[in-house]
Amino acid sequence: MSHFKLIAASLAVISLVACKGGDSVKPPAETSIGTVSNKPVIKYDKFTYSNYDKVQMTHLDLDLDVDFDRKVLSGTAEIEFKRLDKAANELVLDTKDLTIRSVQIHQSGSWKDATYALSDADKTMGQALTILLLEDADKARISYETGPGAEGLQWLSPAQTAGKKHPFLFSQAQAINARTMTPVQDTPAVRITYSATLRTPPELIALMSADQDPNTPRDGEYEFDMPQPIPPYLLAIAAGDIKFKAINDHIGVYAEDYILEESAEEFSETPDMEVANTELYGPYRWGRYDLIVLPPSFPYGGMENPRLSFLTPTLVAGDKSLTNVVAHELAHSWSGNLVTNSSWLDSWLNEGFTSYVENRVMESLYGVERATMEQALDMEGLKRGLKEAKRPELTHLKMPEDITHPDDAFTSVAYIKGANFLFFLEDRFGRDVFDPFLKDYFDTYAFQSVTTEDFLDYLSENLREDHPDAVTDAEINAWVYGPGLPDTARNPVSSAFEKVSAVQAKWLAKEVAAKDIDVASWSTHEWLHFINSMPDGLTRAQLKELDEAFSFTGTKNAETAFAWYMQTIKADYKAANPALRKFLMTVGRGKFIYRLYGALQSNGKADWANKVYQKARPGYHPIAQRRIDAILEQ
Repeated sequence: MSHFKLIAASLAVISLVACKGGDSVKPPAETSIGTVSNKPVIKYDKFTYSNYDKVQMTHLDLDLDVDFDRKVLSGTAEIEFKRLDKAANELVLDTKDLTIRSVQIHQSGSWKDATYALSDADKTMGQALTILLLEDADKARISYETGPGAEGLQWLSPAQTAGKKHPFLFSQAQAINARTMTPVQDTPAVRITYSATLRTPPELIALMSADQDPNTPRDGEYEFDMPQPIPPYLLAIAAGDIKFKAINDHIGVYAEDYILEESAEEFSETPDMEVANTELYGPYRWGRYDLIVLPPSFPYGGMENPRLSFLTPTLVAGDKSLTNVVAHELAHSWSGNLVTNSSWLDSWLNEGFTSYVENRVMESLYGVERATMEQALDMEGLKRGLKEAKRPELTHLKMPEDITHPDDAFTSVAYIKGANFLFFLEDRFGRDVFDPFLKDYFDTYAFQSVTTEDFLDYLSENLREDHPDAVTDAEINAWVYGPGLPDTARNPVSSAFEKVSAVQAKWLAKEVAAKDIDVASWSTHEWLHFINSMPDGLTRAQLKELDEAFSFTGTKNAETAFAWYMQTIKADYKAANPALRKFLMTVGRGKFIYRLYGALQSNGKADWANKVYQKARPGYHPIAQRRIDAILEQ
């Protein structure tokens, strides 16, 4: 998922001291419960009710009506499973805000009514659905419908879309919202294949994270098949008045008509990104790779749903300056989708690896300087996040077991500290050694879920044993289990940023006026460095001078706008407030709005923020609503 880089909404650090000592790398605190092919299956994920260590889902078949009037998905989920524990007589699934109509089990070739029970509802985890299994049962079929307020689904009225004629639906299952869409073992430790039939109004088209033909006629009934096993958080649905434009024979863009041509042009270099990935880390194994640009309320930069990455329209900047997010989502086809973290405590295995791969691809396509600029911007964001942290444990790569929601694991620590751990390993072992190692890692664990300790064991056995002097246990412990940023981290220095900083220093010293600074060749990255690295205490007069020279207020580049508004909030530069209000009303990307609301809250503007939020809230995704509710309640 992307892009929580540069944010650390729930981070909080007290210490940046690296872990000391030379003890061996810590083992996982886990217990072997069952076996598959003599390999232990661990009940490792605290955010699932499911008994996946005893009875495990293997396939999901959905048959659903998309009801825009009632804002529900309604139909059946048929679940195939295997027993890991031969004595197990229950199948336990995760549900949240689902109405269960009936449950059947398949036994001896026929369907029979099943005995089942729902637990009390938990605000975060929902309800456990426990189904009693007869001796030779091999399938379960649940008739159900989703709730109209399901956190994993956003239903937009025609007025909330660009075309204003038809409604729109899209899902967001990561981290634990697949259970709001269907009964499922909602944990990344489980991998399933799936098939689906969706029925919509005939004027709309439905899409899923599965095999689909972009030339499918609009007839109101759509069928999908995902033959590769995926974790349930990669289940994805979109339905609306969506058009398609091909980029090449197996890559294309879906979007509402208003932004389709622009999106296809903005993302036209995606095939080159695929080539760069395959040259580094092996073949793309998912068939097609398409993108869909969602309405502005989509709360992330992107979501790596296989075969169909979901993207925010804020990436369509007109100059391809923000396409590193596309590189990130495509990179997930190796790190995350192919090799998946077993629990969200290990989220760095998904996001840190992907951020590393993303940067390598950007370097391959656009050169060392752009890759270095992006590393430097990321490092600025990570250091800011570390300083804001509530406790040191939340700055470990391996998240503490007491986090209360898996979203707490998706911070700049997972993304940027994780990527920098891999940069550290690359620097110590050298690319000629580290690149083949990483490719072999993706091959070895393809279509499997792994833990932090699985990776460290693989690192030890396949790299460290042959290069024993490259890194120490203490250094690895400092990265994985220690707080803050180890002193072995890279310090990325961009020559372009050094020039920007020199000009900035002259402006701050009043040696040059803003209007006289030569910015004709500056990239978005340079502008972001110029704005983000400003010292505290800028005056309204200084912001006015910058604004008159560079027209920051109201800029169409969402990244630049966000950076600028963070400065205007701190300085109480009221001239930017109308544009800031419009930004908050029309942009739903969490990377921007969470920090903007947080800045308003902490700079004495809570009343203004609440007034804007009450008007903007209905247009935000339920995930964003929950996060901002918490920010403004503090």
